[in-house]
Amino acid sequence: MIENNAEIRKVVCEQRILEYQLTRKQVKNINLRIKPDGKVFVSANENVPVVFLDDFVKGKQEYIIRALDKYEENRKYVTVAPRQYVSGESFEILGKSLRLKVSEETMEFVSTDGVFIFLSVKNKNNFKRKEKLMNDWLKNLQVATFHEISTEIYHIFKKYNVVYPQIKIRYMTSRWGSCQPKRGIITLNSKLIEAPRNCNEYVVLHEFVHFIHPNHSKKFYDFVAMLMPDWKERKKELEKRL
Repeated sequence: MIENNAEIRKVVCEQRILEYQLTRKQVKNINLRIKPDGKVFVSANENVPVVFLDDFVKGKQEYIIRALDKYEENRKYVTVAPRQYVSGESFEILGKSLRLKVSEETMEFVSTDGVFIFLSVKNKNNFKRKEKLMNDWLKNLQVATFHEISTEIYHIFKKYNVVYPQIKIRYMTSRWGSCQPKRGIITLNSKLIEAPRNCNEYVVLHEFVHFIHPNHSKKFYDFVAMLMPDWKERKKELEKRL
């Protein structure tokens, strides 16, 4: 619910557009609150210009986005039924739906033939062990896949004197990736492992272009189109899945 003296404002930040509810109160400082439902609240006295408050939110964008992603992730775990890691469960891997096959073996491992994921454990009833084996396998797959694609894409950018960045992987709710040009970091959404490889290539190239054009300007998109003419088709495919 919006208070009578509140104003909804939007700020265009580097990573996304942030919306916040501004309320004027008799307070000395600017107060920022982020609620678990994903709403952002700012309160300040009448003497603080809205331009200053917008800049304040922009300056706090990394903190706000981290908090919003964390709350969104918590809501996801509340609403989505947990996996049981039993035969027949489906996992989306690089655009394909792979079925899980669980078996009891003396050697524990996870592998795939591109159709099935084979999970071998000493005890099929040991949920924690199955969960750990699958999580470790997925993390290793993400690291190997994203670094392979990043290395391939990087060859395009060598001639532009771009230094190979640090590649980070983490779960994000509303972004496929982000780039911090000054720190030399690209962060990729772990859920990208579910999308086809060509979609992953688009996201990685998109983030690499930020080392040349930090903002989403016309020059940025012209540069993306020059390097990847079918980027819009890849983006549409990605939007269907994530």
